[in-house]
Amino acid sequence: GLIKKGMHAGIGTGGYATLAEYDTPEWAPAKAQQWVAGQISRFGKKIVGVVAANDGTAGGSIAAFKAAGVDPVPPVSGNDATIAGLQLIIAGDQYNTISKPSEIVAAAAADVAAGLLQGEAPKADQTLFGTPSKLFVPTLITADNLKAEIVDKMIDGKPIEPASVLCTGRYAAGCKKLGITP
Repeated sequence: GLIKKGMHAGIGTGGYATLAEYDTPEWAPAKAQQWVAGQISRFGKKIVGVVAANDGTAGGSIAAFKAAGVDPVPPVSGNDATIAGLQLIIAGDQYNTISKPSEIVAAAAADVAAGLLQGEAPKADQTLFGTPSKLFVPTLITADNLKAEIVDKMIDGKPIEPASVLCTGRYAAGCKKLGITP
């Protein structure tokens, strides 16, 4: 619900019309691909982009455009900074994703749990839905900052995702273009 609300808020200020909307069951890429294929038949060149709830449904959307011979693929957004989503950005097929490294959130949760075991009350930065909370700022990832924010940024001495994982097979050329070397 929060992701959808955020999407609507962003699109609402962008000056673009929403042609159609679909809550992809189980966020399954194949179901997203099938639905987007139908929308390509329905709307054709009127489609100027796709806002997908995660990188899997973004990948399914991209596959539908490619299968329909749409070139170039319109901008497709994603979420979660998965390896597949990052590789689609490297290849120039996906416009963006959102990085929320689980290591950061998990470390904060572990600190709270350790404090609770020692009898300490957790400290909250703010309240969200009536619950004391600590919120983290996610990072918008595009081709312009993928190297700096994903490959070069370290958490506990390791990159969020190493170039050796991202720059395999057909993605090697895109990595080279972005200045990413394994």
